[in-house]
Amino acid sequence: MPIFEMPLSELLTYQGVNPRPHDFDAYWDDMLARMHALGTAHQLERAAFQAPGVVCYDLWFEGVFGARVYAKLLAPEKAGKHPALLRFHGYSGDSGDWTGHLHYAQAGFVVAALDCRGQGGKSEDKGGVQGNTLHGQIIRGLDDPDPAKMLTAALFLDTAHLARIVMAMDNVDKTRVGATGGSQGGALTLACGALEPGVAKIAPVFPFMCDYKRVWDMDLDVAAYSELREYFRNFDPRHKRVNEVFTKLGYIDLQYLAPRIKAETLLCCGLMDTITPPSTQFAAYNKITAPKRYELWPDFGHEHLPESNDLIFSFMAEML
Repeated sequence: MPIFEMPLSELLTYQGVNPRPHDFDAYWDDMLARMHALGTAHQLERAAFQAPGVVCYDLWFEGVFGARVYAKLLAPEKAGKHPALLRFHGYSGDSGDWTGHLHYAQAGFVVAALDCRGQGGKSEDKGGVQGNTLHGQIIRGLDDPDPAKMLTAALFLDTAHLARIVMAMDNVDKTRVGATGGSQGGALTLACGALEPGVAKIAPVFPFMCDYKRVWDMDLDVAAYSELREYFRNFDPRHKRVNEVFTKLGYIDLQYLAPRIKAETLLCCGLMDTITPPSTQFAAYNKITAPKRYELWPDFGHEHLPESNDLIFSFMAEML
């Protein structure tokens, strides 16, 4: 193991250090009720890009707090009920090129690739929080008196909302739905599995947004987590509110949503990862009670993990 991280034997039992809000379950029950009230209404428009054997659509829906949310949808031309796969991108990115999803659609999956609100794609962020709007979505809404206004919570709900929309489609077998993504996409994969219990399989790759306090304690609040350091430097430079801040971040700490996951889980983790440290990933993984397994890359960090795409494809193809 690298010197910055605990040995594997400890990773497999690690339970995290970030505080859990006392009303965590009530918070998420309320947030889910807000999402469920929106139903599965959406708009589909045939996309400019098309490919043999597949029909491509632009999908739009209204998310919580009025955001207009976009996803690419690819469906096999062949009639019948198909399995579906939800795909989530990394922090600040977008859903990528249509061709990046074709292999799944041409294999027989209905594929939905989300553009995260307020990031690099077409989805909107309506804003409207009190307090700072310093760069970064983890801390957006952190100073609002209403914890429901935390932007990341809305993003988590968008994943489950998209899953519900796809599962309600006539050409989708709602019992065969999976989700996958890396980094932020891995975090959203966990969120989707936790907030939509009908999802059957999830494959998170080095998931982000787990055990924030551990990242801070390790002095690794850089890169994807740099906004934590920026928050304290700007708004609590003498660290008078550390417990308060991390307790509020606990609402969007995926280790505490993980026990809700019912999906079969495949975690892919590079043990040299200093961006989303392995211990933070295992803080969530260890709380999953559904069938699960992990695959490790001892010499790799937060980067492409060789053969991971093939492993995930084979894992999801069990639903075909």
